[in-house]
Amino acid sequence: MSIKNASPGLYNEDLAPAKERNWGAFSIFNVWTSDVHSLWGYYLAASLFLICGSFVNFIIAIGLGSVVIFILMNMIGNAGVKTGVPYPVLARASFGVWGANIPALVRAIVACFWYGAQTSAASGAIVALLVRNEGLLSFHQSSHLLGHSTLEVICYVIVWALQLLIIQRGMETVRKFQDWAGPAVWVMMLVLAIALTVQAGGISFGSDIPKDVLLEKTKDAGNFGEPGSVAALFAVAATWITYFGALYLNFCDFSRYAKDENAVRTGNLWGLPVNLILFTLVAGVTTTAAFKVYGEVLLHPDQISAKFDNWFLALLAALTFAVATLGINVVANFVSPAFDFANVFPRTIDFKKGGYIAALIALVLYPFAPWEGGAAQFVNFIGSTMGPIFGVMMADYYLIRKGHLHVEALYDENGEFRFSGGWNIKAFIAAGIAGIFSTILPFFTTVLPPWWGIYGWFFGVIIAAVVYLVIGGGNRAHSH
Repeated sequence: MSIKNASPGLYNEDLAPAKERNWGAFSIFNVWTSDVHSLWGYYLAASLFLICGSFVNFIIAIGLGSVVIFILMNMIGNAGVKTGVPYPVLARASFGVWGANIPALVRAIVACFWYGAQTSAASGAIVALLVRNEGLLSFHQSSHLLGHSTLEVICYVIVWALQLLIIQRGMETVRKFQDWAGPAVWVMMLVLAIALTVQAGGISFGSDIPKDVLLEKTKDAGNFGEPGSVAALFAVAATWITYFGALYLNFCDFSRYAKDENAVRTGNLWGLPVNLILFTLVAGVTTTAAFKVYGEVLLHPDQISAKFDNWFLALLAALTFAVATLGINVVANFVSPAFDFANVFPRTIDFKKGGYIAALIALVLYPFAPWEGGAAQFVNFIGSTMGPIFGVMMADYYLIRKGHLHVEALYDENGEFRFSGGWNIKAFIAAGIAGIFSTILPFFTTVLPPWWGIYGWFFGVIIAAVVYLVIGGGNRAHSH
C-alpha cells in the first residue's frame, strides 16, 4: 500500500509498508537457519546441554522452549504480514509516533552488542585455524593491541568489513545470501558430528561426561541448579526462549516481505521447533563425542575443528562457521538497527546508513568485549531488557486492538498515535516498572532471589502487559 500525505519526519522508502512480498516459507525458514546456526547459537546449545545433565532432559527442555518460541514468533510475524511495516513503525502504535524511537534505539543498541559478539566469534574461528602455523602462532602470542592479540584484531576487522559488502546491496541480497548460508552450515555441522562420532566409536548421549566435570563447566552459568534437576530444565528452557528476545521484537522486519501468514507459519514451523531441536541435538552429540575423543569439554565448535589432524577439514570448518556467523549478523543484528536508526532520523538515515552506524558501534565495542564470559548470563541480561517492550506491544496489538491497526496513521504525526505530543506516557510507565523487575533489580542488586535473573525476560513481558492494561495504556488520546 502507498501512504498518502505521510509526515516527513516519520517516513522514508525503507520504513514504508513493504511493496514486494515475495518471501515464501523457504526464505522464512532460512531466517531461522541463519539466526540459529551460528557459533554463538552452538556455544549456547552446548552449554545448555551440559546443564541438562542427560540427553532426554535436553530434548524435553529445548523442545518445550522451541514450541514457545514458535508461538511467540507467529504472533509478531502475523503483525508484520498484516501491516507490512518494520518493528520501529509497529512500535508507534503503542509508544506513540515519536516515543517509538526509544524502544527502537534500545533494540538497536542490543543488536550492536550482538553484532560485536558474533563478529568476534567468527574471527575467532579463523584465528584458531591460522595459529596452526608456527610463525602465526608466535605472532599471536607475542603481539598485542587493544587488549587482544594483534592477529585477533586483524581477523576481527576483516570479518567486520566482509559483512558490510553483503549489506551494500539491500534486503534481497540478504535473502539470497541466507538461502545459501543456512543449509551450508547444516552440512558442516553434520560433517563435524559424524567425524567425531566415528572417532569416538559411536553416538553417546551425554552419559559419558562425569558429574564433577559437568559441575565445573556449568558453575559460571548462573543459578541454574544442579545439572539435570527440574529447576535446571526450566532454567534451560527459559534461557533458550530468552535467546530470541530481540527477534521477538523485530521478526516483523522479515515477515512483512512474506506472501501471506501461511508462508510465515510454515517457515516458522520448520525453522523453529524442527530445526532448533535437530540443531541442538547435533550440538549435544558433538560435545559428548569431542569429550570422548579429546578428553575435555569443548563448547566452541571452532575449538573442536582446531584440533582436527586434517588441515582441509579444519579449513572447511573455519570458513563455514565464519559464513554462518556472517549470516546471523546480517539477519539479526544489521537489518534491525538499520531500520531502527532510520526510524529516528528518516530524512537523513536510510537502511544502509543505519546499518553502517550499527557496524561502527560494534567496532568501537571490540576493545571492551562485553560479550566475553558465560553465554547464559550474557543472553539473560541482554534478553531481559527486551521483555518489557514486547509485553507492551503485544498487549496493545492483540488484547486492546484485537490485531487491527490503521496503518496510514502510523505515518501521521497528528493522527491516532499522537497520544500526548507523540508520546504514549502510559506505555513508558508500564515498560519502566517492568524493567525495574526484569533488568535492574536482578542484575544490579541482591534484593530478589538469585534465580530471578534467568526468568527476567518473562517477568518483563508479564509485568509490562499487566500494568499497561490496568492503567488503560491503549486508550486513545487524540490531539489534532
